[in-house]
Amino acid sequence: MVDIPFVRDIRFEYGVVERIAPGIRRVIADNKGPFTYTGTGTYIIGEGSVAVIDPGPRIESHIEAILAGLKGETVSHILITHTHLDHSPAAAPLKEATGAETWAYGPHGGDRRGEAVEEGGDWAFQPDHLVKHGDVIEGDGWSMEGVFTPGHTSNHMCFQYREAKALFTGDHVMGWSTSVISPPDGDMKAYMDSLRLLLDRDDAVYWPTHGPAITDPKPFVRAFIAHREEREAQIMACLRSDARYIPAMVKIMYANVGEHLHPAAARSVLAHLEHMVDTGRVVASTPKPTLHSLYTAVSR
Repeated sequence: MVDIPFVRDIRFEYGVVERIAPGIRRVIADNKGPFTYTGTGTYIIGEGSVAVIDPGPRIESHIEAILAGLKGETVSHILITHTHLDHSPAAAPLKEATGAETWAYGPHGGDRRGEAVEEGGDWAFQPDHLVKHGDVIEGDGWSMEGVFTPGHTSNHMCFQYREAKALFTGDHVMGWSTSVISPPDGDMKAYMDSLRLLLDRDDAVYWPTHGPAITDPKPFVRAFIAHREEREAQIMACLRSDARYIPAMVKIMYANVGEHLHPAAARSVLAHLEHMVDTGRVVASTPKPTLHSLYTAVSR
């Protein structure tokens, strides 16, 4: 098994805006859970006139904590990494309170009829400004570069605080856990390509929206890539041992994971199988891969 160098130790107090690095503050929402770890970390960049990254869920106490912690300062920008309900809904009341506009790749994608995993999609969010890969957003004493990283969602955008070479990775790369890739909005090929994109960058540190900083990014990303490749090797082994339906694969591949997480695991296996069908390594019994398709390995 791939040894992922997880980092899970994080010290904080809910509702308190804390300085965690020069030019970077964070306040964590009390929405802890199996997909959010200790909760959503909302980041504040700059001093006096600031950007807020991922304002988080629409929890009144969290919104009040952000505003209280920034009393006497101006929020000039609200940046959204992606539109799951634990990341973007607080943008609306924060915008109403401060007048700041929002920057993001775009609204939530996918299919409303798709099976919900994680926190679900924020279908109400519409950014004021669309951000493309390489766009630079400038504020008072700080600048942020958009780094488009689809895969976890189709609209996932990381942001690099250029003055510190600090990349805010949203849910693309987290230190405490791997990311859930759930079709139809999640896409495994896009996710793998987005991981490889990070290997060509010079980011010094990652700040995920959940969990602590990743201070040695490239070995971590390489381990994530190797982990996903290992999952696909496990799927091939399942197919060759006649475990050809996703529920049977999940029981084998995630035998040491609580059954309450198996539905999310099944979505991740589906994402891998979509990728493997697209690349000609597997065929499905249905025109498009589904959770209920029968899968067959292609002989080489």
